[in-house]
Amino acid sequence: MSHSDPSDRSGKLAHRLVPMTGRDPEEHGRASSPLELLFDLTFVVAVGTAASHFAEMLAAGHHGQAVTAYVLAMFAISVAWISFSWFASAFSTDDWLYRVLTMVQMIGVVVFALGLPAMFHSVEEGEHLELRVMVLGYIVMRVAMVLQWWRASRQSPTHSAVGKANIRWTVLAQVGWTVVAFTHLPLAAVFVCFAVLGVLELALPVLTQGSAGGTPWHPHHVAERYGLFAIIVLGEGVIGTVASSSDLLGGADGTHWTGNAVAVVVAGVGLTFGMWWVYFMTPFGDVLVHRRGRGYLFGYGHIPLFMGIAGAGAGLHVAGLHLEHHAKLGETAVTLSLALPVGLYLLMVYLLHTLLLSSADPFHLLLISATLAVLLAAVLLSAAGAPIAVCLLVVMLAPYVTVLGYETVGHRHQQAMLDALGGQRQH
Repeated sequence: MSHSDPSDRSGKLAHRLVPMTGRDPEEHGRASSPLELLFDLTFVVAVGTAASHFAEMLAAGHHGQAVTAYVLAMFAISVAWISFSWFASAFSTDDWLYRVLTMVQMIGVVVFALGLPAMFHSVEEGEHLELRVMVLGYIVMRVAMVLQWWRASRQSPTHSAVGKANIRWTVLAQVGWTVVAFTHLPLAAVFVCFAVLGVLELALPVLTQGSAGGTPWHPHHVAERYGLFAIIVLGEGVIGTVASSSDLLGGADGTHWTGNAVAVVVAGVGLTFGMWWVYFMTPFGDVLVHRRGRGYLFGYGHIPLFMGIAGAGAGLHVAGLHLEHHAKLGETAVTLSLALPVGLYLLMVYLLHTLLLSSADPFHLLLISATLAVLLAAVLLSAAGAPIAVCLLVVMLAPYVTVLGYETVGHRHQQAMLDALGGQRQH
């Protein structure tokens, strides 16, 4: 981003318009901006709403509907966040127009979040898929996004073709969503359209850029943005812990803690902390410097990873509802509602690590096997009649298999892989 001499500010706005010519992808010290962090906060509402309704539907025993609605919600949330974050990494100017258009996108996110309860309810009822408010939110977001791309296409000759292609395909995808949301199609047809449009959304970067090198995004900045968003989604684990334990406190003043309450707090915080530790073991920024062409894989490969993180928070909430006798699930199903998303998250971390580095570590197979054994043990203990609090504590141990493996042996393996990447790049 270009900045003028402070002495030349007389009679001009502090955040006056700056040509959107593209950022330097090797800019030293590039970090997330306060505006990006503020933008992310709107997604706290969206992720929290999705996780909460997911937990309530699971607790009510509507497993298939709950998973379907949750996947639809988290897919839409992730795509919206990814669209803004990669554009911002490449073209952020932080002038007044960029800020205003970002605010418009934030309004769109809030409108989208307000439509999530109706969508979850419609999936639970099973008669139609209510997407109108969600799509209205997307329209608001995409009007702003298209204006951002139009500006980049006009002011950056190098990226004019990419900008125009993004405008064309984004508008086409949004017209498709609008038709699906505001016409009375049979439910089966709606889900088919959702699948087709979902594939189109995932293909947008390929259709517009051809590869991950089409825009000047910054590897370390993108990796930091994803790390910060992962932390936001991990916050659902803390929220789930509080939701699970708040009604388990005994006594009128809530000071008489039960064994279940203590177990839920320890399991919830311990699990969230372990998942955080595992994510930040991989220096994704350093990897993307060497493997810029894997940017697409990194970007969209995080969607199931984010689903796993938020799903774990929902699983903790389900456990709390069960302990409060507000759930229709059996104890084994409750344990599975936590173990499955935790397993999905951990498997995605390993998969991304392997694919981004193009190197499989046999040691990972041992760690993955031990992790799955821990999760399976929790489920078997539950089926054998062990208290749900004990099963939660066993699930909590799953990420620490990876933590222990990395801290003792894995860090050396990973450094050798990174050194090999560096050597390839020099040659």
